[in-house]
This record gives sequence, C-alpha cells and structure tokens, in this order.
Amino acid sequence: MYQFKKWLSIALILTVFSCNANSNEQSGSADSTIQWMTFEEAVKRAETDKNPKNIFIDFYTHWCGWCKVMDKQTFADPNVAKLMNKYFYPVKFDAESKEPITFKGQKYGFVASGRNGYHELAANIMQGKLSYPTFIFLNPKFEIITPISGFVKPEEFEPIVNFLGQNLYMQPNGGNWEEYRKNYKRGQQ
Repeated sequence: MYQFKKWLSIALILTVFSCNANSNEQSGSADSTIQWMTFEEAVKRAETDKNPKNIFIDFYTHWCGWCKVMDKQTFADPNVAKLMNKYFYPVKFDAESKEPITFKGQKYGFVASGRNGYHELAANIMQGKLSYPTFIFLNPKFEIITPISGFVKPEEFEPIVNFLGQNLYMQPNGGNWEEYRKNYKRGQQ
C-alpha cells in the first residue's frame, strides 16, 4: 500500500508539473501565438505603415467544427504563428458578424438569410463562396492573392504562409510553388 501511495504522489506531482508546463507553452510569447487583429486594424496598418504587410483573413463561424480544429491545431502551431506575425496582418473575421464595417467608402453589414445569415464584407471578399473555414490572402492594396478553403494541417499550411508572406508568388511565372513546397523544411524562415 505504501508503494502505491508513493507512486500516486509522484504521478500527481508529475501531472501538475506537466499541466503547468503545457499552460506556459500555450500562453507562449508573442512570436508563438498569432497576434490577431480586427479587419479595421489591418486595413489601417496596411494604409499607414511604411512597409505594409500582406493581410491574412480567417473567415470562420461559431458553429464551424473545422474552424475550431484550425484554431487548435494549425493556428496554435508555433512555426505557423511566427510566420503569420512576421509576414501578415492576421485577421479573424466572423462571417456572420452583425457589426457594420465601412471599407473603401462602402458600408457592409449583416444580411439575414437562411438559418444564420452572413456579413456582406465576408461575401464580397470571398466572392460569394461562403464556406468555412476560408482563408483569404490579400496584398497591401487589398487585392486577392489567393483563397484557400477547408482545414489545412500545420505542416501543409506553414510553407503556404511562408511562400505567400515572402511574396515569392510574384516571381516570374508565379514562382515555382511545387518546387518550393517539395523542398520546404519545417521552421524555415
């Protein structure tokens, strides 16, 4: 019995230590977590920064299961977070938000439709293809670089963020994405 109690005490101590270590990892530094901003903040930064970054928009809804998986797996990945903070103004945008937004002189709001409705700005930027999650990469002039829809694993998302963040797609012939992806090493900056 004594051995069991001793083992149990050690197990509890290790569990508490492990939980504290995990919570410290999760809270992390600014580099290891994505520094999300509102759409309005990203627009302002793109318009006022001397060397503006591209904009990344995560269009999600509260009921989207794959959106939550993206948050827990891909966006929580420290390599992805570091690249997102380095190369983008990262935006989380609830595609069913009821908050009005003025963008480029036009006011966008919520449209009641079906069970949930949608935000007009989300529909506009997503070009009417309302599926979640959808990620839109914009350049600092608010032109669409590319959309990506659906769940993407961290190891697949990281090279995309790095390629687009460094504007390698702007090289002659659109850069060589397939070659880049094939040779990409995790954590590459």
